[in-house]
Parts: sequence; structure tokens; C-alpha cells
Amino acid sequence: MDSISYAFDNRPAEGETLPIAEDILWLRMPLPFSLNHINLWLIRDAAGWVIVDTGVDTRHSRKVWRQVFDDPMGGDPATHVVATHLHPDHVGCAGWLAQHFDVDLWMSRDEYLLCRVLTADTGRPAPDEGIRFYAAAGFSEEQLQTYRDHFGLFGRFVHPLPEAYKRMAEGDRIEFGGSHWEVIVGRGHSPEHVCLYERDRNILIAGDQLLPTISPNISVWPTEPLANPLRDWYHSLEKMKQRLPPDVLVLPAHGKPFRGAHHRLGKMAGEHDGRLDQLLEICAEPQRVTDLFAAIYKSTIDDNNRIMATGEAVAHLNYLCEKDMLIAETGADHVTWYRRA
Repeated sequence: MDSISYAFDNRPAEGETLPIAEDILWLRMPLPFSLNHINLWLIRDAAGWVIVDTGVDTRHSRKVWRQVFDDPMGGDPATHVVATHLHPDHVGCAGWLAQHFDVDLWMSRDEYLLCRVLTADTGRPAPDEGIRFYAAAGFSEEQLQTYRDHFGLFGRFVHPLPEAYKRMAEGDRIEFGGSHWEVIVGRGHSPEHVCLYERDRNILIAGDQLLPTISPNISVWPTEPLANPLRDWYHSLEKMKQRLPPDVLVLPAHGKPFRGAHHRLGKMAGEHDGRLDQLLEICAEPQRVTDLFAAIYKSTIDDNNRIMATGEAVAHLNYLCEKDMLIAETGADHVTWYRRA
């Protein structure tokens, strides 16, 4: 397929569901962000429902969930809670749901453990390592203060996770709802993002790993400043192209279900290729991270998105540095400048 095609003309309203296939429901959950929704999935199980992804933990999300418990879940319990990865819109209500139904939480190991670490940051002051990381990117003192003020925000949207979980790993086959779901792990957007592939019906629950119109954020964070998540992302895109048939029905976390996975995988890789080319051209003269925003992002960068914009820019710069196409030099003022090799 040389394009994507949407499998459904409409989408469920906020808090409502739409059947995707026998025993699979699409639930649309509101989010309090500019990206204002997430798609969640309910899989009918013999004794109740498997919940895949959960929305952020807010009073409004819990209100929506309580309505869902009555209809369409019909008062039947959840049998398992699954989180594809650690980001708050996916895992936020997972601990609350697991506690409410007294059931297990399924996650990959890296996602579970890192989520526990990040939620523990709530209430702590911003670490020196984080301040140095963003100062090196070119943040002003005012922008660094905004980082300090917002540090630990992650945990405000995530209910504490259970102290134990069930691990999902690459290649596992898990039986949910009488069907066998194969675990395909993607990396780059998060450390060990789980996708679930049901081969018999050719359905992929993709989380953020494969979206129809946008590419997920690929970022470097202060905890691992020299990481190369973009390299991992490219490897994951190629692996998914090899593992999935072109006509797989993709159930994404944002946007509508679609077919045309191979085309979309290629498009996402191409978007990052283009950004790398831009950076090489711009860095003919030395640049700080913050100098690059206007050239590589269409949207205005402000206090609402500066951290994510910085992380994604650094991911591309680290990728080019590892390939010896850029050189990073840190001056006496501890600010890092990037120039073409």
C-alpha cells in the first residue's frame, strides 16, 4: 500500500466506545493537553474485560471510567490492566484500575521500573544534573527557573503503580479474550514500548509506536544525556516493517484506526531523515540547541513545549554526533555548541 486508509469513517465521542472487531472496543478518553484524546482498548475476556492503556489520572478520567464500568463493561470486572508504556496518558490510571478491580498490571520491565523512578520525583527539587543539561542547551536563567518550577509534574498525572507487576517481553504470546497476542517491542519513544499483535485477525494495538498523522516524540532526557534514542527508533521502524504485513489493522493511541503500516513507517523515518539533513545544513556554523528551534519546528516553542523540543533536538544531534557528522564542543560557560564535522 502506498498510502494509509482509515478503517472507520467516524470515531466514538468522549467516553464512548465503538466496536473494532468481535470482542474489541475502542474507547476514546479525554486528555487535559493540546493532544486532547487517547484511544484505549477493551478486550472481552471470559470473566470480564482486559483494559489496554488507561488515560491520565484525573478526577475527570475517573468519572469517565466509572461510566464505562456500567456501560459498555456492563458491571463486569476488569481481568487485567495493560500499559503499553510509561507515559502518563497510557499508564496514569493503571494503578487505580488495578487496585479498584484487584487485578494484575502488565508492563514491560523497563517501562515499569522507569515509571516508578519518575513518579518518585514528585515533590523533589530539580536535580543539578537536569539544570546543567538544560543550561548546556542554551536555556536562559528564566527558562531554567520554569524547569525547576515544573519538575516532578509527571507524577501528578500517574496513580502509584502496584508494588508487583506481570512482565511483558519481546516475543511473548499472551492470551487475552481467547486470542493470542504477540508482544512486539519498540524503542526510541520510550525504553521498551509494547505493541500487541493478534496474527489470526491481523490486528495491532500500536500505542504511540505507529500513529497515522504524527510522529511520537523521540527525546533525550537529563538522566541519560548521551543516549541515542533516534538510532533505536530507526531500528524499531525497520523491525516492525519486517514483522507486520502491509495490510495489518493498526489501532493507534491517537487518531483513527488505519491500514497502510509499511507506508506510514516509511513516512515517519523520512520525517526524521529530513530533520537530520536540516541540522547538518544549519550547523555549518556552530549552534546551541535553542538556536535550532525556529528552523526545525513549525510550532512556536514556549514554556509549554520547550522541554520536549529540547529533548527531541538533542536526540537528533546525538545521532549525528555518534555518526561523526557533527562535533559537540562545550565552552567555559558550560554551553554546548554543535558544528558540522
